Amino acid sequence: MVIQRLYLCLLVTLLSNCAVISHNEDLVLSKKIQSPDILELQSEELKNLPAASVMPTVAIYPNSFKDLTGQRRSNSTFALFSTAITQAPEAFLIRALKHTSGGEFFRVVERVGLDDLTKERQLIRSTRKEFKEDNKMKPLLFAGLLIQGGVISYEANLKSGGAGARYLGVGNSKQYREDTITISLRLVSVSTGEVLTETLVSKSIISTSISQDIFRFIETGTELVEIEGGVSENESVSIALQKAIETGVLNIIKTGIERGYWRYEQTKINEPSCDDECIAAIRG
Repeated sequence: MVIQRLYLCLLVTLLSNCAVISHNEDLVLSKKIQSPDILELQSEELKNLPAASVMPTVAIYPNSFKDLTGQRRSNSTFALFSTAITQAPEAFLIRALKHTSGGEFFRVVERVGLDDLTKERQLIRSTRKEFKEDNKMKPLLFAGLLIQGGVISYEANLKSGGAGARYLGVGNSKQYREDTITISLRLVSVSTGEVLTETLVSKSIISTSISQDIFRFIETGTELVEIEGGVSENESVSIALQKAIETGVLNIIKTGIERGYWRYEQTKINEPSCDDECIAAIRG
């Protein structure tokens, strides 16, 4: 009878544990972790911006935006050599620029694979010349603007905490940890080398865990039963980096609108206009 009651108590505990795990909003000590689709832009505001009246041409070079922290993945038991941040963060920056306003705001030129692009163009040119075909090839687009920066900080275990309780051998505990990632973006004019605008964005990365256990003596204190269960959930570092980059791009766009570097396609009367010199700098 005692064992049946123990099994019943265990069943109720496990069911309640599943209910808690499937709804993270009851974690009072931590933020709710969301898992949006990484294939889509994380910022709806950036995605739904109005199109630009004159699309600026922007170039992103391989070393223009990279991980400058050298942070390794944290582990409390043994050393890890894997990096905590992707070594190709420029892919998220190019994606954010290319998908801004549904692809109607920036013209992004290829510079990450410039060597491959140049070799392919030389191959096409030599092949056409050998077979006496039309050798006319469109020139490469040159950019009037550069976006540079990088991941400048990754603070691991910046804040942690938890709470727990045990009654009659049945316990429940919750823990959380917060990391922070910081990126820097700056918009540079190719014609003058002037830094037109810069922004600094930080994004928190939340990790939570829930555990429940039973520790009881049965059969007049001669037999010990100990059962543990739990689950942990970690926010994706890639999604956090993507959110930070998109927020930085959004800040650069808004600053550019305020300073008259560009304007939306459907401008309002009170919006600042872009003069001829500004338009020429944007076009390159």
